[in-house]
Amino acid sequence: MMQKIQKFGGAMFTPVLLFAFAGIVVGVGTLFTTEAIMGDLASPDSLFYQFWNIILQGGWTVFNQLPLLFAVALPIGMAKKQNARCCMEALVLYLTFHYFLSTMLSQWGPFFGVDFSAEVGGTSGLAMIANIKTLDMGMIGALAVSGLVISLHNKFFDTELPDWLGSFNGSTFVFMVGFFVMLPVALLSALVWPKVQMGMLAFQGFVKGAGAVGIWVFIFLERMLIPFGLHHILYSPFYYDNAVVPGGLYAYWATKLPELAASTTPLKSLVPQAGFTATGFSKIFGCPGVALAFYATAKPEKKKKVMALLIPMTLTAIFCGVTEPIEFTFLFIAPPLFVVHALLAATLSTVMYIAGIVGIHSGGVIEMASLNWIPLAANHWQQYLIMLAIGLVFTAIWFIVFRFLIVKFDFKTPGREVETEEVKFYSKKEYRERQAGGSDAGSGGDSKSGGSGASLAELVLEGLGGKDNIVDLTNCATRLRVNVKDISIVQPDTYFKSIGAHGAMVKGKSVQVIIGLSVPKVRAAVEDLL
Repeated sequence: MMQKIQKFGGAMFTPVLLFAFAGIVVGVGTLFTTEAIMGDLASPDSLFYQFWNIILQGGWTVFNQLPLLFAVALPIGMAKKQNARCCMEALVLYLTFHYFLSTMLSQWGPFFGVDFSAEVGGTSGLAMIANIKTLDMGMIGALAVSGLVISLHNKFFDTELPDWLGSFNGSTFVFMVGFFVMLPVALLSALVWPKVQMGMLAFQGFVKGAGAVGIWVFIFLERMLIPFGLHHILYSPFYYDNAVVPGGLYAYWATKLPELAASTTPLKSLVPQAGFTATGFSKIFGCPGVALAFYATAKPEKKKKVMALLIPMTLTAIFCGVTEPIEFTFLFIAPPLFVVHALLAATLSTVMYIAGIVGIHSGGVIEMASLNWIPLAANHWQQYLIMLAIGLVFTAIWFIVFRFLIVKFDFKTPGREVETEEVKFYSKKEYRERQAGGSDAGSGGDSKSGGSGASLAELVLEGLGGKDNIVDLTNCATRLRVNVKDISIVQPDTYFKSIGAHGAMVKGKSVQVIIGLSVPKVRAAVEDLL
């Protein structure tokens, strides 16, 4: 079950990768179309405004179609075969489901307790999905339907029909079966979902009432779930669904940007729910403190090597919001440090919330600048100066606490390894030479290197016990997630670090190899080898 949950979490991250660019476009477009900031230049009648309004509306694509996007993207990571065809099947059956549901509500709305004549949005419980007026089931409905389609695809796609029915094989047969399955699913949704919506409203009220305590608990759990790859499951309903605001915090905040940019009222008074996206503060302020502590406690002769290792990891966390590379350097060798890291992250986010700093702060500098600082700086720059001051104070706290704990308990963080256990971290030049066959990259001729021309994918596959040991694989933003048959023949964490990855973690028969932002290419290469 854990393997399936992890695979689901990784698949959910696929469409999330689009949000960084979409957020930049919305942020910049909002900045240039806000008259309170740009003055007469952004007058609705000006060519300048009209041009940037075109760009802005294009940037809304991802946020306006989130359920549809997740429904189509889920098969990329979850389908066991013919992923592209499964995406098509998910799209057409998701639309079929909503056509069924829309028609049922338009004919028998009062029976289901739904006023189908109401306008979409607000508390009506209705939404427009691909121009279909239907129940607002958000991302949960999209994932449920898409997951059902994936199950049908995995079971029926290879069904062999008689020759005279050959044109109904493959995707057509999956669509045929799914068409009739969607009828009872739509009926069940009409019966159950309006009651779920009432529960969501009650939960929303509870979360809002929890205040700073709710923020602390949420951020702490999000950090602590990272080693298990389950953090996506926790934050997705908050960020992309209706857990606290209609449509999710990302879409809700984006729609509010023009109003926020023009207002001088504190952001916390306008959108207090946006405190739940504060997971990024530990990325841009906490990770530098961790890196400084690692450097300060490294052996003198290893400081230069440790610096070369930490700089790209830290910059990746700060600018891209991807923390796995630096967090996984100490997660396995010093788990208590990770718990402390999570405690500090929750505390920092809570202090920011108490100080009135709210917004879309779950990513790195690029995301924060595009959705907060750039469009809102004109009227809210004072809050961002406070944010910077608080963040730098916590960077110092991270450094002091981590340095004390590393020295006190002699944790073998980077640069403090016992000589016989030292792991070789390769430079880009060494790795490229290894791929080209020009160097053994320090492997010392070890047979595990897979030959001088071995690619990273080949080495990863070898470390996982070979292709016959692979059950299935997927990826999230930085990790290759693999389920294996025999965990005993999988190489240890040190092997994966020695071939150029950031390490690996094992949970049951599930292995997560930390690759970095290039993991989609590595996954594709491994799949080619399989």
